[in-house]
Amino acid sequence: MKSGDARVALIGFPSVGKSTFLSLMTSTASEAASYEFTTLTCIPGVIEYKGANIQLLDLPGIIEGAAQGKGRGRQVIAVARTSDVVIMMLDATKGEVQRSLLERELESVGIRLNKCKPNIYFKPKKGGGISFNSTVTLTQCSEKLVQLILHEYKIFNAEVLFREDCSPDEFIDVIVGNRVYMPCLYVYNKIDQISMEEVDRLARRPNSVVISCGMKLNLDYLLEKLWEYLALTCIYTKKRGQRPDFTDAIILRKGASVEHVCHRIHRTLASQFKYALVWGTSTKYSPQRVGLTHLMEHEDVIQIVKK
Repeated sequence: MKSGDARVALIGFPSVGKSTFLSLMTSTASEAASYEFTTLTCIPGVIEYKGANIQLLDLPGIIEGAAQGKGRGRQVIAVARTSDVVIMMLDATKGEVQRSLLERELESVGIRLNKCKPNIYFKPKKGGGISFNSTVTLTQCSEKLVQLILHEYKIFNAEVLFREDCSPDEFIDVIVGNRVYMPCLYVYNKIDQISMEEVDRLARRPNSVVISCGMKLNLDYLLEKLWEYLALTCIYTKKRGQRPDFTDAIILRKGASVEHVCHRIHRTLASQFKYALVWGTSTKYSPQRVGLTHLMEHEDVIQIVKK
């Protein structure tokens, strides 16, 4: 993983309170003032949460036209593309204008927020024309439309298989191939300046959290949601005859197996692996003897036995 156990990009328009948010969530001081564009470079901070070090990158404020290079927009967006999660900080007093503009800027450079990668198999060939198939009923694309799109991209020989009902735009994303699909958490700041009805409406929106940096409201809940979106798992190790080491967790993605734990400890450990003893919620009883394919869960304890 990159620079810590996970990387979170904090983006937003100027004057939404990103600098104050960074100072509250980390020990990093980011310059804040009553005028816009106080953050001119990427300022990193580290959130220590549930044994993981989450790197939070406060990026310079994005303005309309950022995708074309305005206000250092290209550099900002390039950093966002390499992150695990995007936190889009929005001013709760300014309605939905900021959110739609930011989404448009990110969409235009190939960042797809809270969307799954289209389940389309696409493989260019050297000959044989276009082979088209689908395993579902298509309501948005047809074979003729797919051929027209491929011809627009000067592709005349390819194999295409739709495994879900995708739109023409999603098919184009598959052809282009440089799209990034990442989770995004929409964080509405300054909720102390709007009505309770409006706070309730914003809080009920999908992928949204409402906070107030000025009054330090709801920051704990935001951390919980961020952890959920990062999908991280803390694994603790134990040596034979000793107590588990709860001071140094191994941080992995959710769904990691015993083999992933072995590779994280040492690259040769998997080849010397005999079995592992696991304590925790991933087992039916504790300890349970498991193999390399056993899936670990959060805060499991593992003891690896070598051959």
